[in-house]
Amino acid sequence: MSSMQWMRDPTPETSPLKRARLAPPPSLDGLTVGLFDIGKTRTKEFLDRVELRLRERHIRTVRCGKPTNAKIATPENLQNIAAEADVVLIALSD
Repeated sequence: MSSMQWMRDPTPETSPLKRARLAPPPSLDGLTVGLFDIGKTRTKEFLDRVELRLRERHIRTVRCGKPTNAKIATPENLQNIAAEADVVLIALSD
């Protein structure tokens, strides 16, 4: 089985689960894109640019994130972005 069909669950579990990867949507039209900031340096700048480009295409965005990359995302944080967004971009930057 291809590694692209499976992903590791990024939540802080003592024994990580493998979950089947969802098929990406054919288009972002009509969807809400979650922009998740993990708190690394310059991530906000990167997401600002991505958000600008998505909004130019009339794609709705929501922002969420962690205060610092040294802390894990709380279950509430993950639940909020999952409830508000159809797809999520998790941004790393330095």
